Amino acid sequence: MIATAFGGGIYIADTSARTRAGHPAIRDAWSAALRSRQIATCSITTLELLYGARNAAEVRELEADEATLRDIPISVSVQRAAIAALRELSSKSDGYHRVKLRDALIAAAAQHAGIGVLHYDHHYDRLSEVLHFDSRWVAAPGSL
Repeated sequence: MIATAFGGGIYIADTSARTRAGHPAIRDAWSAALRSRQIATCSITTLELLYGARNAAEVRELEADEATLRDIPISVSVQRAAIAALRELSSKSDGYHRVKLRDALIAAAAQHAGIGVLHYDHHYDRLSEVLHFDSRWVAAPGSL
């Protein structure tokens, strides 16, 4: 039996979580999540990771890693949900809608797929106020 991590759900792993995967505090949980196929990706996360690659070899390695994960599409309906989320957040207070646009798209994709987002970024908690997905911190805020 494979142990599950992070509450056992399936999550799009945001770059904020992915870049911390090797941290001693979460390394074992991250490995368990990968083994149990809890980690998914989407084109936004893939683009962010590829942008951070230093050379062609790293790009190839990242693409190979991404190919092993479930890919959650960023469809037109996902884009519309992200736009609606920003609109709804803006009605809460001035500037409250100012979250990273990539975070809004990732959260909307997670909602559409019925999964969560694994992250280390407070914007997802805000987005979870208006979108329906599990906003799961990879570690307690401020601990890494």
